Amino acid sequence: LDGCLFLYPKEHWNTIINKYQQLPDTKDKRQFLRIFLSGATTCEYDKQGRINILSPLISYAGLQKDCVIIGTGDRLEIWAEDAWCEFFNSTKDNMSDIAENIFNESVGI
Repeated sequence: LDGCLFLYPKEHWNTIINKYQQLPDTKDKRQFLRIFLSGATTCEYDKQGRINILSPLISYAGLQKDCVIIGTGDRLEIWAEDAWCEFFNSTKDNMSDIAENIFNESVGI
């Protein structure tokens, strides 16, 4: 969704799919699912702990030599290093405003 790849544990992925299936059958839902799920693939680690990323996904995320892998709580994200740096640098100065917008006293953080 943000120019990076999302990696979910299988159990969490199944939960996401179940939630999507419960949404009303609208044109937007169908279009979203077609695009979003068209890149979905099961990955398995090799003996050295690596995964094989398919070329359409490499192209989508602009992955080349150097990548950044970050954890976001429920998933990992794989970013092209230059895209991550651009995102980080454009966002870091707004973190206080972003936090204020998404967290409130009812969250208790």
